[in-house]
Amino acid sequence: MYDASDYPPFAVTVDLAMFTLRASSLSVLLVRRGEEPFRGMPALPGGFVHADESAEVAARRELAEETGLDSFPGHLEQLATYSEPGRDPRMRVVSVVFVAFAPNLPEPSAGSDAADAYWMPVEDASRESLAFDHAQILADALERVRSKLEYTTLATHFVESPFSIRDLQTVYEAVWDVTWDRANFRRKVLGTRGFVEPVEGVADAASTGGRRAQLYRPGDATTLHPPIPRP
Repeated sequence: MYDASDYPPFAVTVDLAMFTLRASSLSVLLVRRGEEPFRGMPALPGGFVHADESAEVAARRELAEETGLDSFPGHLEQLATYSEPGRDPRMRVVSVVFVAFAPNLPEPSAGSDAADAYWMPVEDASRESLAFDHAQILADALERVRSKLEYTTLATHFVESPFSIRDLQTVYEAVWDVTWDRANFRRKVLGTRGFVEPVEGVADAASTGGRRAQLYRPGDATTLHPPIPRP
């Protein structure tokens, strides 16, 4: 017969790898821990899953707490589950990690167990000593985002509609840390069926390097055929 006392208790948390573009730079949200363990160290935001909620509900609650937005406007997906024994010195903790990104996310406010919350460019965050196993989580999350931009239309979740092709190019260049020829990038985007569709109006010349550019919105495709490979 099953006896719950035969199995040690453990906790479930959610951690968030939350990305946005700030000044055309891919940035990740970090918090500075206000409590032990790892007090004072930077970490990804997150928290314990309550007994009456699922992991996704907990992730959306944490998103609201960190961004101050009642409803997160961007993309959210589960990345992986991290369950190595000893990853948390307090007790056995299994973390379900989510990747989230959206355009123009606001300045964060630190939650109850954090001393500070701030956006940091990913190249700087990748060189930080992060708490727990968050350095590995950040690396995995960044690779997920980079790879999905090759074969899905998720780049459109980094910009507000309507947008210009140049706006979309900025996403790819920031996420992949590359510089792309404008004409070549434009051909790839407009040659991919369902990626974007034009809307009435043109972009302000000040935002497009002096040219009045056609505006677009996301098309009806979710995957890219052909894909746009990383240079």
